[in-house]
Amino acid sequence: MTQTPTAHTPAQEQARAQLTVPAQHPMVTVLGSGDSLLRVIERAFPAADIHVRGNEISAVGDPADVALISRVFDEMMLVLRTGQPMTEDAVERSIAMLKASDNGTSDGPETPAQVLTQNILSSRGRTIRPKTLNQKRYVDAIDKHTIVFGIGPAGTGKTYLAMAKAVQALQSKQVNRIILTRPAVEAGERLGFLPGTLYEKIDPYLRPLYDALHDMLDPDSIPRLMAAGTIEVAPLAYMRGRTLNDAFIILDEAQNTSPEQMKMFLTRLGFDSKIVITGDVTQVDLPGGTKSGLRQVQEILEGVEDVHFSRLSSHDVVRHKLVGRIVDAYEVYDSKHGTENGTHKGGRGRSGHKGK
Repeated sequence: MTQTPTAHTPAQEQARAQLTVPAQHPMVTVLGSGDSLLRVIERAFPAADIHVRGNEISAVGDPADVALISRVFDEMMLVLRTGQPMTEDAVERSIAMLKASDNGTSDGPETPAQVLTQNILSSRGRTIRPKTLNQKRYVDAIDKHTIVFGIGPAGTGKTYLAMAKAVQALQSKQVNRIILTRPAVEAGERLGFLPGTLYEKIDPYLRPLYDALHDMLDPDSIPRLMAAGTIEVAPLAYMRGRTLNDAFIILDEAQNTSPEQMKMFLTRLGFDSKIVITGDVTQVDLPGGTKSGLRQVQEILEGVEDVHFSRLSSHDVVRHKLVGRIVDAYEVYDSKHGTENGTHKGGRGRSGHKGK
């Protein structure tokens, strides 16, 4: 998009930018069905006037706004050139990234197009890729480090992206197997009261991992891979006493590990293996007074070579927009009232603190 100054007005200087959309890109891919993508941009820059005529898009307004609008369309065109469609969510996230970069709150050189076009895994007609800058950095960290912690609230893609990287590593023969594990906190307390075999009792706590696998692999191949030991889904207790070589290992819901369990798990690391540990330290389900291994390990391993902590926030939530607002609302409430998840810290066991 080319930008030129317009005539001076008594209020402020106006600027104008113009973009010609190449013929190979239908305007509906740029503007969205029913101009839905254009509406997102207009809402983000209410003081600017954006006009479309044929394959020409022009913007007039405050120079800073016009410059950002120009960059938004330029990033959109870079994404569209890869054959990937733009969505309302992708446009909103692109605008947020560019605004952060413009006001100096962004801490890296990555552009929206670099984030949105990084493919991790293609399966059954759909491609899994990061949707936010922090997600991209999380994925990049998994490539660069042996042990990566993905810490953040629900819906930030911590486990899903780690699973995609695990399947990618298996398919590219970087590892020989995938091991997925979770601490079955409630199961550990109440297994005797549940009907069925041990597997049937534990299965509900592992079901989210199976669901993610079904998104990424041919469902018919999963039983075969599990029977061969190429994919293993098991409770954390099953990891004790093992050394895991040539494997991509994911520990999910790690906030529900005790410090002893976390140490046990980390020391399972063998040669040519990679570990990703995911969790949300604001949703600890351990009995009152029990410390969270995920909270403690940040103090112990921060700064250790080849160990990386990726921290995601409500801005990285890729579920319904309301989820991010709910996370933010709880953080504000807890900060104001000195609580955790809306509950007073006192009364949670003898320590008076949950998972600290």
